[in-house]
Amino acid sequence: MKVIEVDSISFAYDGKQVLQDVSFQVSEGEFVALFGPNGGGKTTLFHLLMGFLKPQRGEIRLFNQKPKEARKELAWVPQNFHFDPYFPLSVEEVVLGGRMAPGKWRFSAEDRAAAMEALEQVSMESTSKAPFAELSGGQKQRILIARALASSPKLLLLDEPTANVDHAIEKTIYELLSRLKNQMTILMVTHNLNRAVEAVDRLLCVQTSVSEMAQEKVCEHFALGLYHSTEEKT
Repeated sequence: MKVIEVDSISFAYDGKQVLQDVSFQVSEGEFVALFGPNGGGKTTLFHLLMGFLKPQRGEIRLFNQKPKEARKELAWVPQNFHFDPYFPLSVEEVVLGGRMAPGKWRFSAEDRAAAMEALEQVSMESTSKAPFAELSGGQKQRILIARALASSPKLLLLDEPTANVDHAIEKTIYELLSRLKNQMTILMVTHNLNRAVEAVDRLLCVQTSVSEMAQEKVCEHFALGLYHSTEEKT
């Protein structure tokens, strides 16, 4: 089953082309990493997939639906979660945010059970009553993943989930994502290709267009922001 179908889309901001003639597909259960230079269009592509933007040409289908119609099937883990550090928000309350829906004002026992199950998936259930603001950066990132998991998504989108965490936490997050890919489809933006190559099923380079890159062709130059295959001259 094709979870994501992107067919010849293009998008520009104020006349500046960000994405042009982009086509790719992602199948059910795949773990796919997006990489590319800053300004290459990765964030714009995510916003198009989530239905926050509309392509000026081409079509996007998620679960054979338009992105806005498929939102209930996906969850997003942002790179930065903006909150007031002085507001006494508990870990459980952050995770319950993943159960929010239009017109919903109260959380049920089912919602709270789903939140605890999500915390258990990221091995953070012991922190449920702790103030979110007091957690380390790596712990916060795992809580944000739990927040996404609480909605039981079929498609998980992550924007650099291992940015600004140490190697031990990075390893833990990748181990978690490797387990989750058996339960859902995962699309992740990353700059750490050394780690991604070992974990993901496919690599897509986003640089105005989107092209697939075989793992064996990824070279150390990517870490320096030089986007080319090992077949090209260096």
